[in-house]
Amino acid sequence: MIVDCDGCAVRGPACSDCVVSVLLGMPAVRRDEPAGPRPAEDLDEAERAAIAVLAGSGLVPPLRLVPVGPPAADGPPAGGSYDARRGRATRAG
Repeated sequence: MIVDCDGCAVRGPACSDCVVSVLLGMPAVRRDEPAGPRPAEDLDEAERAAIAVLAGSGLVPPLRLVPVGPPAADGPPAGGSYDARRGRATRAG
């Protein structure tokens, strides 16, 4: 799973309640701003499982990523998000 804050449809409003902000800090700027993009984070299965345990116990918020474009092969469906408590993607609506 690759987490790219620059490609998140809810970037800004949802950042404060996203596990990425808890673990790595708030994303600095968008890709189109002068300071440049923040690199995408690639989470392996063990990291996803650890985040799911932490989020499930209420220690960190879940991942709130909602991809703007088509999903990666192992990513959530378009318009969906990754539910760290369940360790799987969810569909919007």
